[in-house]
Amino acid sequence: MNIGIFTDTYFPQVSGVATSIKTLRDQLEKQGNQVYIFTTTDPQVERNVYERNVFRFSSIPFISFTERRIAVRGLFQAYQIAKELNLDVVHTQTEFSMGWIGKFVARNLEIPCLHTYHTMYEDYLHYVANGKILKPVHVKQGTLAFCYHLTGVVAPSDRVLTTLTDYGVKAPIRVIPTGVNLHQYEQPDTADLRRNLGFDEDTPVILSLSRLAYEKNISESINAMPRILEQVPNAQLLIVGDGPAKEDLEEQVKTMALSDHVSFTGEVDNNEVFRYYHMANVFLSSSDSESQGLTYIEAMAAGTKIVVMTSPYTDELLSSRALGVTFKDPETMIKNVVDYLRHGDEEQDPDLLAKKLSEISADTFGQHILEFYQDAQTSYERTHEDTPDFSN
Repeated sequence: MNIGIFTDTYFPQVSGVATSIKTLRDQLEKQGNQVYIFTTTDPQVERNVYERNVFRFSSIPFISFTERRIAVRGLFQAYQIAKELNLDVVHTQTEFSMGWIGKFVARNLEIPCLHTYHTMYEDYLHYVANGKILKPVHVKQGTLAFCYHLTGVVAPSDRVLTTLTDYGVKAPIRVIPTGVNLHQYEQPDTADLRRNLGFDEDTPVILSLSRLAYEKNISESINAMPRILEQVPNAQLLIVGDGPAKEDLEEQVKTMALSDHVSFTGEVDNNEVFRYYHMANVFLSSSDSESQGLTYIEAMAAGTKIVVMTSPYTDELLSSRALGVTFKDPETMIKNVVDYLRHGDEEQDPDLLAKKLSEISADTFGQHILEFYQDAQTSYERTHEDTPDFSN
């Protein structure tokens, strides 16, 4: 099958969406399919550099979110390329520029168009004029407009499914969580990493790993450190990532006199991220804006205990303390972090972990997506055989 993935976000940009797309591409190609990435230009990628099966279209930084890009041209060029590649299906990964280009290509090639809804935009409205212009109703309207005439929609979690259903999306929706390449998360030697970070072998390490954005609520994790240190005096909070909130978070650490116990690594190469999960004793997230939480299942794949904000998704994911726990308030968060730092190695359930890892594996993810493509092709052909085309 020839598959065109249309996305505004792709490597070298660092995000859960970029990671999800790379995982999907790897799995589809592993099963013998041809995958072509249609994406935006990027300042970190020279125009003349060859990237296998990647086509980049002129773009500019997105308003108030400058590390993300928006294509400004390429509609007909993308169509010509896709026609020459003889695409069988289009899979869009954005509701913005490249998503609309993907829909245009699919419509004119008369092939199925599926879409993955990655982002809960109501959690990000503050990026545009501090939330004074765009409102939740505008998100609903925009989502309905984009999802109109799609062959199918992939929801990474039940939370996304519920949101899209409440909006009134009519396209068939299938819940398919993004998978993790479990082989990448096999136990590495992390002694050198700990040493380079200034940690002893037995230093209790709390890991926060994400884009450093305000909606990730990392400030709450920092606020919890004094009370955690009262009970585990040598604990360390390691904050991995970069983003617009970094300077404010660093200032918060200085103001609270926590510089000896909270450190920042900046952005880490995606191929090295697994080492940080393995090195840590606990993975902590105070974010309440996750549509799926790819970092949660990455931490789980590394066998690291997880403490995250409660949600329908995380409550289902973390069904046992052997995997992790959710919290509703700072007191519960602190208690569980301390418990895992002190006794985390005592709570093990290898069979349950193996079952969960099978459910979230990249192989399972790729197979379920491919099945959705095949079902979409059948549905598309049946619909267009039965319904005359009055579009011309």
